[in-house]
Amino acid sequence: MQNYLVIAVVGANQPGVIDAMATSIRDSGCTIVDSRMTVLGSECALMLLVAGTWNAIVKLEDGLPRIESRYKVHVFAKRTTPRAQVTDLMPYAIEVVASDRPGIVADIAHFFSARDIAIEDMHSTTYPAAHTGTPMFSLHVTISVPTDTSIAALRGDFLEFCDQLNLDAIMEPVK
Repeated sequence: MQNYLVIAVVGANQPGVIDAMATSIRDSGCTIVDSRMTVLGSECALMLLVAGTWNAIVKLEDGLPRIESRYKVHVFAKRTTPRAQVTDLMPYAIEVVASDRPGIVADIAHFFSARDIAIEDMHSTTYPAAHTGTPMFSLHVTISVPTDTSIAALRGDFLEFCDQLNLDAIMEPVK
């Protein structure tokens, strides 16, 4: 029987952290089911979903403090279960580009949570606009829309909402 562990690692961006985590996972007898890694400022953030037998998960958990100590990173681990398959949801991708200002993520998150639509994945970045250097903001969100939701109405409401906030946005099905 497979057991699952979610691991989050945050610390200074430095060579070796991902190698140490991947090696520890392999050596414990576990496998990486899903992972994300990014550099945020001068920090590195790594999130992993790991699977293995009960003994392998325990072995991995026991080795995490050594990685934490050696690389001076923070490691958080939590047991979990596999995600239940849900067949009454449709994945949609949201892309937003705008002049950067505080609160864009909060506004968009609120729009969807007020409609009981789950955000499945999200990443954003800021960058200077070509030619002008204007601070710009880009957001990519994947949402799960219930199949009984009118996509046309949701898309219309969302695009109107974005127009009111001066956000350039698209909403399209994930293929």
